[in-house]
Amino acid sequence: MVFVVGNSRSGTTMMGRILGKHPSVYTFGELHFFGQLCAPPFSSKVGRKEIEKLTSQLFCIQREGYRTHGNPRRFLSEAQLFLESLTPYPETQAELFDAFLHHIAAENSRNIPCDQTPRNVFYIADILQLYPKARIINMIRDPRDVLLSQKGKWKRRFLGGSDMPMKETFRDWVNYHPITISYIWRTAVTAAEQFLQHERVVSVYFEELLTHPDMTVKSICDFVGITYTDEMLQVPQVGSSVAEDQPQQLGINPHRAHSWQNGELSSAEIYLNQKINAALMKKHSYSPVSIQPNVPSLMLHLLTFPVKLGGAFLFNLDRIKNIRQTLKRRL
Repeated sequence: MVFVVGNSRSGTTMMGRILGKHPSVYTFGELHFFGQLCAPPFSSKVGRKEIEKLTSQLFCIQREGYRTHGNPRRFLSEAQLFLESLTPYPETQAELFDAFLHHIAAENSRNIPCDQTPRNVFYIADILQLYPKARIINMIRDPRDVLLSQKGKWKRRFLGGSDMPMKETFRDWVNYHPITISYIWRTAVTAAEQFLQHERVVSVYFEELLTHPDMTVKSICDFVGITYTDEMLQVPQVGSSVAEDQPQQLGINPHRAHSWQNGELSSAEIYLNQKINAALMKKHSYSPVSIQPNVPSLMLHLLTFPVKLGGAFLFNLDRIKNIRQTLKRRL
């Protein structure tokens, strides 16, 4: 099993697509199993009804997409048939997830499932303990590029993500604030720090992937235990927050690095981002720029922060299985 993790908008989707081009790997969409569909402890026994409900949710997200899925109860019969085919019947959430990933991968004639949910970066310890053969790829990207991508994420509906519900578009707009996004980058990168030397965890810089794609992907293949093919780099150029999708255009676009320098972030946004992440930026060789923030803009961001933070919390309650556990891990 392969898990691609990292702060959102750090290249996790691109890495998932690259791996998914390999004949042995099946890449899922974002399943958000850990933390949203179920809460720890993931290895505790749960009842059959809970297992059936969780399986229905997984089938629903897998078939219809994480941000566009509808009613999981429509998948209950499919979930029950799948569960009855398993020997032994899964007794824990972790066992179910393992069986589900391998089942869907086998349905698609692949034998290595790849989950590319970014927020699993907060569950690395759980994954390593639950799945002794799992490999984890941690993506890291310049926090200013992450900030720019998050700032424009709500525009995905108009850049090629036409199936995006308006509710999700509004959620993305509510979620964005330069202080919030900067702190989340810091907590996500920090969450992976203690595993940087672990033999089953590797960190990949998004900028390295863009500038040296063949060399970077070859090293990833060695890490996962698969053979590199040139076909793996022929991924569609879609999913950007700052440019329209070009699905007919294949390959790695090197110009996606350092997009924040193009002027779409204000001086106040850059200033706040660098101020919050100064230590980690230095550690990961992201050079800050000397910048004087626009004072009225800076004051506006400071004043609106509590309002935006409160709105984001309320608007995302439906995505949190256990509030206390989630806040503990993410803060």
